[in-house]
Amino acid sequence: MSRLLERLQEEIAALDTQSLRRRRQIAETACAPEQSLTLAGATAPRTMLGFSSNDYLGLAAHSALAAAWAEGAARYGTGSGGSHLILGHSRAHAQLEERLADWMAPFIPEAQSLFFCTGYMANLAVLSALGGAQAVIFSEALNHASLIDGARLAKARVERYPHCDIDALDAMLGACDAPVKLIVSDAVFSMDGHLAPVVQLLALAERHDAWLVLDDAHGFGVLGDTGRGVVQALGLHSERLVLIGTLGKAAGVSGAFVAAHRTVIDYLVQRARPYIFTTAAPPAVAHALLASLTLIEGEEGMARRASLQTRIAQLREGVNTVLPADGSAWLPESPTAIQPLIVGDNARAMRTMAQLDARGLRVGAIRPPTVPAGTARLRIALSASHSEADVERLVDALGAALAQPCQEAA
Repeated sequence: MSRLLERLQEEIAALDTQSLRRRRQIAETACAPEQSLTLAGATAPRTMLGFSSNDYLGLAAHSALAAAWAEGAARYGTGSGGSHLILGHSRAHAQLEERLADWMAPFIPEAQSLFFCTGYMANLAVLSALGGAQAVIFSEALNHASLIDGARLAKARVERYPHCDIDALDAMLGACDAPVKLIVSDAVFSMDGHLAPVVQLLALAERHDAWLVLDDAHGFGVLGDTGRGVVQALGLHSERLVLIGTLGKAAGVSGAFVAAHRTVIDYLVQRARPYIFTTAAPPAVAHALLASLTLIEGEEGMARRASLQTRIAQLREGVNTVLPADGSAWLPESPTAIQPLIVGDNARAMRTMAQLDARGLRVGAIRPPTVPAGTARLRIALSASHSEADVERLVDALGAALAQPCQEAA
């Protein structure tokens, strides 16, 4: 074996010793609360009750979306055939972008939208295009990896501001004389579940003549009366908003969009390399997303959001009841479907996940570098498709699992 391969094996072994090695599982059936999974190292699948999916409204296996996907494939074929600028931009893509622009028109003057294959690509595109050599990017300390990588890809100088610290950001912006400034933040923090201080961020953007780039991956579809996300929930309105929404989470399909003033969107079409130089997503994806938007904003979407809120309240009440009295695990405040149970130690997080696995429950253990050292956690993600009995089962299992490590530590 070459020394090159040996070095990689040594690095992987080091991850093992720190309980940081990532392993995949194989989903044998459609995304749903109960799912057949083949876990890492297993030879046969098991039916598991999952609390790890980002399918917050339970739409990923919805029959209407599957039918729309099939209809789109029958009409447009299975592939787009090229980039959006070379024959790949179908009527389905155009209709989706028009619909999303209409959704965002109350919040962004002269709104237009641009559809991307993934949220990661959308974030790379926005920051690398708007963050030119004359720009400074002010990046929230807990931003998603895609925003961090987008800032790295940009030619701009990057300054990281402390988590949700408006005063610190205000001072940093005030000391900056760059002609272009971008405030960049998750709207809902993916590993913590709470909202960014978006109203205050927008006020700073207005005061300091800056763009406000918001990644609403975990709010779109869930927040707001008709599911239009954080902008609707908080009543935002500004031409400075550049909003990224993910369509593979609550929307139940795939892809992402950027919504902004028409001038921003036109600029991205000209300058955003991750948009220009990639094959467009299959038109069937866009066709299915049109059906998803109809569900999200209609009566069914409203009912699913209400059901999700009920499950969130049930989980928080139950988990807070079974938490160990020694404070070795805690559930931070979160009004969203993301409910992180902090256990601190990497090994304890993995051990707790294994104990839940043994009971037929799948909850992901999140460890550094995804979260700060000492804050390893179980990232509990709820769906409108979870039942009251599902959540009761999880709470009971957590009570048993959390008690055991505390006794061992004693």
